[in-house]
Amino acid sequence: MKVTEHIKNAKKTLFSFEILPPLKGTSIQSIYNSLDPLMEFKPSFVDVTYHREEYVYKKRNDGLLERRAVRKRPGTVGICAAIMNKYQVDTVPHIICGGFNKEETENALIDLDFLGIDNVLVLRGDPIKSETYFTADEGGHKYASELLEQVNGMNNGIYLDEELKSSAPTNFCIGVAGYPEKHFEAPNMRSDIHFLKKKVEAGADYIVTQMFFDNQQYFDFVNLCRENDITIPIIPGLKPLSTAKQLSLLPQRFHLNVPNPLVDEVLKCKTNEAVRQVGVEWATQQVKELIEFGAPCIHFYTMGKSDNVQKIVSSFS
Repeated sequence: MKVTEHIKNAKKTLFSFEILPPLKGTSIQSIYNSLDPLMEFKPSFVDVTYHREEYVYKKRNDGLLERRAVRKRPGTVGICAAIMNKYQVDTVPHIICGGFNKEETENALIDLDFLGIDNVLVLRGDPIKSETYFTADEGGHKYASELLEQVNGMNNGIYLDEELKSSAPTNFCIGVAGYPEKHFEAPNMRSDIHFLKKKVEAGADYIVTQMFFDNQQYFDFVNLCRENDITIPIIPGLKPLSTAKQLSLLPQRFHLNVPNPLVDEVLKCKTNEAVRQVGVEWATQQVKELIEFGAPCIHFYTMGKSDNVQKIVSSFS
């Protein structure tokens, strides 16, 4: 079932979860161990992130360095299929620009279509560690909007091979990312909303936001979108704090702000267990307010950990 159908049919705010593929060499059981405690809450869908290959340099016997491609977290498509089979729940694979050319993207989408996967989340993706700025692969997409146009084209039976006749259209529900505090590369919020609206006009069906810790930023973001005729569902994304180190790591990695009251409470903590409890209490209050606001679904970035998310969602089951 499509994400938008879940939302349309819902009588109350839904919950969904996002997981990371395990590191190469790790069993899929680690995914099941993370998801098992969350399945009692009957999530509408589970997102599975995609991680592009990176490059490492290995010293050869002759002393020279050899560049090798490494993908640390493979398996997004296989994990989606396994989760659907084990839990009978819809999955949303992330599709990114980086690491793919257009033909590879088309083939990946064909595989997903054959597996009966109804949803994709279309993202540009981050630059690899050796890049200062994102660089598209040769023959690939530079922007998420371009990737979205390809997915939407396939939904209309348009493939790269123009000689194909009577091509079977795919039927993906397409999600895109939204940034309540604006994308860090955007010059201002007005510009960010402008390009978000372009994605909607190109076929996006729903929006999932970057994580935030101040609900007012989500409320303002939704209102700004509505003022600019962006009417599709906007799903808030939450990540409960779990360690003191995240006070610096999350703002650096995701370009977001942490409210002073939350920072003050974390700084009082003597252990990460105490921080984890603060994170649960803060996120629980966020969920309460978001439900009252009428958020269609609340999406949790689990980062491979589920015990704190389980405590939060259990308050509303």
